[in-house]
Order: sequence, then structure tokens, then C-alpha cells
Amino acid sequence: MDWSVADLKHMARAIEVAERGRGKVSPNPLVGCVLVKDGEVIAEGWHDHIGGLHAEQMAIHDAEQNGHNTNGATAYVTLEPCNHFGRTPPCTEALLWAGIGEVIIACEDPNPLVRGNGIKVLEQAGIKVRIGLMADEASIQMREFLHWCNNRRPWVTVKVAVDANYSVDDRAGDAGRFTSEQCLTKVHHLRKDCCAILVGAETVIRDNPALTIRLVDSKRQPLRVIIDPNNRIPKDAKVLIDGGATRHLTDDFNGIESMLDLLGDLEIQRLLVEGGPKTINKFIEQNLIDEFILIRSSITHKEPYIASFDLSNFDEKKEEKWGDEKVTIFTR
Repeated sequence: MDWSVADLKHMARAIEVAERGRGKVSPNPLVGCVLVKDGEVIAEGWHDHIGGLHAEQMAIHDAEQNGHNTNGATAYVTLEPCNHFGRTPPCTEALLWAGIGEVIIACEDPNPLVRGNGIKVLEQAGIKVRIGLMADEASIQMREFLHWCNNRRPWVTVKVAVDANYSVDDRAGDAGRFTSEQCLTKVHHLRKDCCAILVGAETVIRDNPALTIRLVDSKRQPLRVIIDPNNRIPKDAKVLIDGGATRHLTDDFNGIESMLDLLGDLEIQRLLVEGGPKTINKFIEQNLIDEFILIRSSITHKEPYIASFDLSNFDEKKEEKWGDEKVTIFTR
């Protein structure tokens, strides 16, 4: 389908405003909406938080607040509008009520509650619907949601920090962080974008981590998942006594896939694995990792614990800088 320069501009803006909901809307997806009438943008909206207005509803409300008539306007939406009652009424009803004349959609919604029903309702009401504008870009933005809808399992991101020689720990003393403050802040932004954080028993025993979001504002904390088949972690471990949500799994998840199914049933859409080499390599061996973030520091450990990870199955990689550290992100 041929798209005009204006179409591309408006959908790019819808994708941009959708980002404002990052870290606040899961298990709902990031969605943005731009309303255009007579060639001019009259309103914007995004899904900002759970229970709040959806993107289309916010945009329509914004237009009304600013005195704009939405009758005959075109809505650029990054995801197919819903047609079911959830925490909010259907977005299709809002679009019909507002008199929207055309809806341009980036991605169809694979959620079983939607799956084309939103498009069908709009078309039956006489609204022109076009689909696929900047679908790749919108799909990347919503990848965890789309992955969960299609697979009923979370998108698995592994994060591991190593020294200059690929050591994950300095056994010369107590466990401690060896990356920069700027890098740590980036990690907390990453945690904010995840629904759950997973580690193994040895990480809890060695590090006694809190596994919480502390350096950036967040309205929620991720679920902490501890794989501990032999029930070895101390009863006074932070993850057990600080009052936060923790799933202490003492079953033997040798297959691990069953554990991902469990988390998928809990609507965990993105899982951050911050465990040690043994835990990470279990995920690698069973080809369950979607994204691997390798943080490399320039320091050298005195008594290194060298880790080896086979990353040959990943298709793409990109380089970034997180503070003083070099970061390589592998995806498939």
C-alpha cells in the first residue's frame, strides 16, 4: 500500500507518544494515537497507565478539551482498537462516538480478545480502515506484548556484567558491584521495563540482592523469581523479607519451559534474567533467550570467576555505551 509523507509523519508521531507509557502500562501494550483533520493535527493520546484512558480515548478527550470537532477526522493508531470491555470501555465505541472518518493502524492486535474484531466493527460502521503503516517499527515497540500474545510466554532478556577478561565476580572479597553509577541507572531503567526479574539460588546466597527499582521513578516493582530447587536460600534473604512480591520456586525446573509457561499465565510479558552463569547457561542451552545484554567493564578482577556464554544463535547485535561500560545487545 502506498503511504503519503504525511501518513508516515503522523504514524511516526503516534509511535513517539506511545513511549510515554513505557514501564507503566504492562500487561497492556504501548499504544499511541494522533488525530488529524483537514491536514492538521488536532490531538494526541497514549496509554499512560493501567486503568487510565487508552490512546484513542485520550486523544478524543484532548481534542474536546481544546475545542476541536473530531467529526470526519483521521485517527493514526499504533495498534488495532479494542472492541471489548476491560478496565475501560471499547476504543471502537469512542471512535464511533467521535465521528472518526478513517482509522489508519500500524499493527493488528493478536490478543484473543481482539484479533480483527476491532477492525471489523469499524468497517461495518462505515469507517475506512487501512492497516500496516510502519508496522515493523510499531511491532518492535510492542515486541514483548506481541510475543506474549503469540506464545503465552514472556520475552526473555538476559543481563550480565563482566570485567575486562569476562569475569562475572571477584572472589577476592565479598560480592559487590563493579560498574559505574551511570550504568547502574541504565540497569534500573531496564528493570522498570520488565515485569519480573529472575535469579538462581547462588546469586541470592552470594549477593543477597533486593532486585528492585530504586534509581528511577516507578509506580510498580517487578515480581522477583528465585529458582531454588534445593531450598537453599537463607530465610532472611532480602527477597523474602522486604515485603515485595516474590515467587520462590523450589521445584526442579530442568526443562525451564514449564517455568516460562507459569510466568506467561501470570501475564509476565518481559522477564529479566540477572542470575549467574549456571542459570544463564540453562536458558542458553534450551534456546529460550530472546535478548542478551552483555555489559563489559574496563576493570580487572583480582580473583576472577570467568564465565563463558555461547551466543552463536543470535542473529543481530548492536553496541551501546552505558556510562563507562561497553554494552553489546544480542537479539534473535
